[in-house]
Parts: sequence; C-alpha cells; structure tokens
Amino acid sequence: MFRAALLNLLKPGPQLLREGEVVIPVSFELIAVCLDPRYPLTRPLGMFRIREMLKEKIAELLQQSVIRAQEEELIPSVALPDILVEHPQKPEHGDFATTIALKLGRAAKARPLSIAEALVKLLPPMEEIERVWVVPPGFINFKVREDWLRQQVDEILSQGDRYGDSGSGQGCRVQVEFVSVNPTGPLHVGHGRGAVLGSTLANVLSAAGYSVEREYYINDAGNQMDNFYTSLYARYREVFGLPAQIPAEGYRGEYVIQIARRIATERGDVFLESKEGMREIGRIGSEMIIDSIKDDLQLLGVHFDVWFSEQTLYDSGKFERVLAMLKHDNHVEERDGALWFVSTGVGEDKDNVLIRSSGTPTYFASDIAYHYNKFLERGFDKVIDIWGADHQGHVSRMKAAINALGVLPERLEIIISQMVNLRRGEEQIRVSKRTGDIITLREVLDEVGPDVCRFFFLARSANSQMDFDLELAKKESMDNPVYYVQYGHARIAGILRLAGERGIDYVRGDVSLLNKDAELGLIRKLLLFPEILDLVARNLEPHHLPHYAQDLATAFHNFYEKCRVITEDEPLTLARLKLVEATRIVLARTLRLMGMKAPERM
Repeated sequence: MFRAALLNLLKPGPQLLREGEVVIPVSFELIAVCLDPRYPLTRPLGMFRIREMLKEKIAELLQQSVIRAQEEELIPSVALPDILVEHPQKPEHGDFATTIALKLGRAAKARPLSIAEALVKLLPPMEEIERVWVVPPGFINFKVREDWLRQQVDEILSQGDRYGDSGSGQGCRVQVEFVSVNPTGPLHVGHGRGAVLGSTLANVLSAAGYSVEREYYINDAGNQMDNFYTSLYARYREVFGLPAQIPAEGYRGEYVIQIARRIATERGDVFLESKEGMREIGRIGSEMIIDSIKDDLQLLGVHFDVWFSEQTLYDSGKFERVLAMLKHDNHVEERDGALWFVSTGVGEDKDNVLIRSSGTPTYFASDIAYHYNKFLERGFDKVIDIWGADHQGHVSRMKAAINALGVLPERLEIIISQMVNLRRGEEQIRVSKRTGDIITLREVLDEVGPDVCRFFFLARSANSQMDFDLELAKKESMDNPVYYVQYGHARIAGILRLAGERGIDYVRGDVSLLNKDAELGLIRKLLLFPEILDLVARNLEPHHLPHYAQDLATAFHNFYEKCRVITEDEPLTLARLKLVEATRIVLARTLRLMGMKAPERM
C-alpha cells in the first residue's frame, strides 16, 4: 500500500507528503528507493518525518510562494530548483537569505528582482520573522524578531541535553564500520583519524534518531595474515638462536621482535616442536595485537558494539554460499585459471578477480560476503564504511558488488579518510624517534592526549589530507583551538559555580533583558547547533563540529569580555546566567559528540 501511495505522487511538479503539521518535500531519489523492491520497507511513513527548524520553515513557505506565483502567472513557470536558505556573512543582510529568485531568473531568462518581489508579496507572515526584504539583483533576506530570539534561551534550557536531537532517523538501522585494521601491527595516526571520524559520526547519527551499530572488521584471513605468521615465527626462532628467514612481503617492524620475545618468555620453546607452531604462534601474536588495538582505541575514547572476524565468513560457509549465488546469477567468469567478478555488468568499468589462480580469495571477494552479511543477513538499512586512502579504487567495485547482490548501491556510503602528516612546527616527522619505525597512534596519544587528537583529526574534512602540528597541539594558550574551546567551557563552569556558591537561582530570570549585541550574537550561535547536527548527519561530514565549537567559543568569549554576568543588578544577573547555562548545554554537547571532555576547571 505504501508503494502504491507513493506511485500516486509521481506526477509533474514539486511533490509534498503531509504528515501532521509538517510538510515534507519528497525527492524523486527517495521515491525511487521506496519503490525499489530491494529496499526493505520495515517502517511506516513516519520514518521520513524530520525535525523542522526555522530555515526549513522558511524554505517550505518559499516553495509554496513559488508554486502560487506560477499558478497566478506572476512569475514564469519553470522547474522548481532546490531552495537553499543560508546565513548571510554580513549581519546587515539579516539572519537568513535565499537566492531562489536568481535561480528562477536564470532558468526563465527573466528579471530576478521582479521574481523576488513577487515571492515576498505572497509570503505569509511568520511569528519568528520581523522583516523580509529584497536586495538587488534578487536576494531575499529575513531578519528574526529579537524577542523571539531571546525566548529561545528558555527553549534550550527546557530541552537540556536533548537540545539539537531530532527524529529524522526514525530508528533507521545504520551500521558504521571503521578502523578495521589487519591484526598484524599497531595502529598508526592515519588509523586514529578514521577511528575519530567513525565514532563521532556514529554519535551524531544516534542524536539524529538513527539506530546505530559501531563495528570493527578484523581482517584475520588471507595473505597478510600468512605473511605476519611467517614473520613472527621467524623472529621467535631467532630468540632461540635458530636460523630464520622473513618473507619478502613480511613484517619487519620492531614490534614483531618484541611480540616474539614476549611469547618466548611466557611460553618457552614449545612452538618449535609443534607441527602447527607457526599458526599457533601467529594466532597468539594477532590476539596480542588486537588487545593492543583495543587498548589504544579505549584511550582515544572509541568503542565498538561488534568485533567481526573475517575468518568466520569462511568457517561458517558464508563465503562459499555467496560465491555460489554470484555464479548462479552469472556474475562470475573463469579466465586464465582465476575466477573473476563481472563488474562491467553492474556499474563498474572493469572486471575484478575474486579467486586468484593460486586458489586464494582476494580481499574483495571476502568483502562481498561481508556486505552480504551486513545487508541481507543482519538487515541494516544503511551501511557506512570508513576506509583509508589506499582503498579509494575499491569504492566503485564494492558498490557494483552489492548491486549484484540485489542491494541498492545508494544504501552503501563509503568515506575515504585521507592521510595525516605529522609535524613539529615547520619540521615534518616521518619516523618514530623511539623505534625508528612507523609512528604509532599510542605515541601521539601519550604526547598530546586523546582530546587534542580527536579535535585535530576532526578539524579537516575526511577527503582532505591534514597536517597535525604536535607543537601547536601541546600549547596551553588561545592559539591552540582545543584549549580555546575547552577553556570556554571551564569559564562557563566557573561562573555557574560562583552563582551556586552565592545561592543565586536563575530559574526566575527574564530573558527579555538580554539586549546587548554580544548577548544576541551568542544566542544566534546557539541556535545554529541543530542545523550543524542536521548537516553532519545528512552529509556525513563530522568536520563541521570542531569549526562550530570554535565559533561558539568565540561568541562566548566575546560575551564574557563585554557583559559581566554576576553583578549588583539582580534581574540582569539572572537573565545572563540563563544564557550562560544555555551555552554550557550546547558547548558541552558539542564536545561530547566529538568524544571530548567538557572540563569544569583548567
């Protein structure tokens, strides 16, 4: 019935689904997903309900004005483009602005200013908006009423730690898989970046109403594990003075020697006499590395709901079943002794090897079985994979593979986390001073701490390479953005602590007394928080959080310098304490969503 209802909406012109009092634009992409029989519709229409914000309300009313203006032939009838409502950079341009008239003007080859004026005349009054005006060549600007703005302080206080949450996810099951490093060595800083991106994104999606599972995929099968086992066994033999050879593609790091020595100390030479000694010592070594990875991630503030072993795909027979299914559906061909996935038939521009001529599966083959398990056995509605930069070329073939499995490629999002360059000021750091080897995540954590790591890793978009300046990261000054933001929270805590010591109860505070520019500017920043969370959840871009945290801290520090909070003026004191508490709620939530502490003292 639901698909039939959506089919009725497929007619020319912008479509709206109306649920309660919220009017929801429905994209044709969304309709296509809902109509596709491969998408399991397990939830009612309510899954598409969104938490309306003022900018969305403005966009909806603008859309209605465009439709009405076209019906009345006040403006040309052209396809309705996306209506973007944004925040102008200059305060004199208001709180919101839109370029919809410019877009319509280009499409219709008409004068944007005339279109804008027609739309403004048709806009109904809004209780939140004081003024709407047109600026050449066709911008429409909106200014909110200051009394409405002040009232939002009480609204934030009433919502408390729920402020910014939304029901847009409506329980949609999302799996976020990240880090997923082979258990063949310690985590390095690049892995740490992926860990922070994944855990922060999962936090925000949970706040947006999604049902989120965090998963680590343990790549404990295949050639890399064989090379690690051989390398570790060779080092183990060396401990006892026996000859050994590490394979050309083996692991030569100092950590392999340390693990071999530890096993020799704890277990003796028992593995030298065992036929399965290499595999036994390899299994012990990989378990030690997994324990080390878990310790590093815990120190970084990252946890997982599921640790999924690649080997179980083979042990349970899942891999063979998925391979048989691909063969049955003619997605597999044998060539030159190898088994190939015919990717070209499902959206990829070249075919890819599944089983090598040696008989060993590629990691792409096991990834197909793994994603079959995610979508078709565990039933996730959406899967988000966060991979390192070396997996960029794997993205399109993975989407082609799930398409062959009967899963819409749009249900798989893959985020590529680019490399991290470590620096000390102008000097680039390439190897560890301690070991002469790779720089591990633990070394960086020990030097600068988890909060700094998390903030710095988040500060750039995932698809951008980043420089991590250890010298800046350790500074306890306003130059360090982490110190700057956390010091803002500590200042807030200090003010509230002083109010508590003096027995000041701000519950009776009258927010209508907040009239200074610094006060109103701070409120405006607080009201951006739900928009930031929505932006992160929609675009899967957690880097917006640290930038917002800095902007909010700047607005608070400006307020702190210009507006003394606790004074002899009791009514004003109570009003400002309300604003301070509202700021504490939002800044603390921002920090915690990033996985950072909100310190009471610094």
